[in-house]
Amino acid sequence: MRKAVIFDLDGTLTQSEEGIWNCVRYAADKLGFEEPDAATLHKFIGPPLMFSFQEYMGMDFATAEKAVAAYRERYSVVGLFENRVYPGIRRLLRTLKQQGCYVGIATGKPQAFAQRIIEHFGLSRYFDSIIGPGEHIGSEKDMLIRAALPETYDEAWMVGDRKFDVEGGRAVGIRTIGVGYGYGDEEELRTAGCDVYAATVQDVIDALCPGAVPPSGAFLSIEGLDGSGKTTQINLITDAMERYGYEVIHSREPGGCKVAEAIREVLLSVDNVGMTDITEAMLYAAARAQHVREVIRPAVAAGKVLLCDRFVDSSVAYQGGGRQLGVQRILDINAPAVDGTLPMATIYLDIDHVTSMKRRAAASTLDRMEMEADSFHARTEAAYRELIARDPQRFVVVDATQTPEEIGKQVAQQVLARLMEAEA
Repeated sequence: MRKAVIFDLDGTLTQSEEGIWNCVRYAADKLGFEEPDAATLHKFIGPPLMFSFQEYMGMDFATAEKAVAAYRERYSVVGLFENRVYPGIRRLLRTLKQQGCYVGIATGKPQAFAQRIIEHFGLSRYFDSIIGPGEHIGSEKDMLIRAALPETYDEAWMVGDRKFDVEGGRAVGIRTIGVGYGYGDEEELRTAGCDVYAATVQDVIDALCPGAVPPSGAFLSIEGLDGSGKTTQINLITDAMERYGYEVIHSREPGGCKVAEAIREVLLSVDNVGMTDITEAMLYAAARAQHVREVIRPAVAAGKVLLCDRFVDSSVAYQGGGRQLGVQRILDINAPAVDGTLPMATIYLDIDHVTSMKRRAAASTLDRMEMEADSFHARTEAAYRELIARDPQRFVVVDATQTPEEIGKQVAQQVLARLMEAEA
């Protein structure tokens, strides 16, 4: 059975208020109007701009035309990328395509803008049609939906967050889903007559693809010497991935779950300075074995991106190199713990051990591992370089002496490219 699913864009696929509101403010200022308040700005999400400027800001037709032109002046350069893909949307689109659905967009946004947004976020592969107002079609929602639909289908749905989407779908004679995570509300959508009200993206998946197994997610790790700036970069890359619609879960090693966190306390406590090197290595592996099975694999199976602060590479570097137990020996100890579960990409923040430890010592009290001699940290750095040489395709190596913003931009470009490539 051929199923067609047509989506609205703003408030349904993307969280677009940042760009829209900034452009409305820009247009108002340019035409000499007072800056609209938050309640007024909120109303601009969904309806056509001409309607909104007249209805919500009291402009006449001619002034509204000038406002739309000013709005698009900024939007075409900056505003359309001030946007976020809603969490779960990538998983929804991948599921629909896996099931052979026809997927389209019917939006009141000019078609060229909609296409640029979808392309920017790496979503083009999921859509068979993207329709917006243009030279040969107006902004009426039912007309846009008709144009977005395929010539033949057995079942069709319109998915949107405002009454205009529901009313347009009903006018065309297809079923409708009103989504509650966007810019409308449940009362508006139910009053408009939606067939299904979906409070979350998962509810949309359940309505359109009941019983579907989600496409798998991804496992990423971030590595570096203590003081290399991992915490800052975890926050920056998470923001970048979430802007593109990836559902990110953080974890860490050792730790990430109850058993592994208990082992972490033993490993890092300054009370345990008498711990033997082989005991230390085995405890790290034990914590990892629990973490892989309890946290990492379930998250990836659920379609999430698991971003882990350290993984097996840390053991190889710190115990194999720093403790001089040998790289291959630590890999062998960890083989049953990892059991084939490796990151699709590992971000390595590249900085020399002297600089990194100066940073770390200035930040807070050192733990048991950080208190080791300079020679230990030098061997750890050398072991990391050996790992990168062994598996250069997995590592994303970035110069960590740059500004956090420069590092974050480089990391985001490479990691997002790998994630999108894996979706193809």
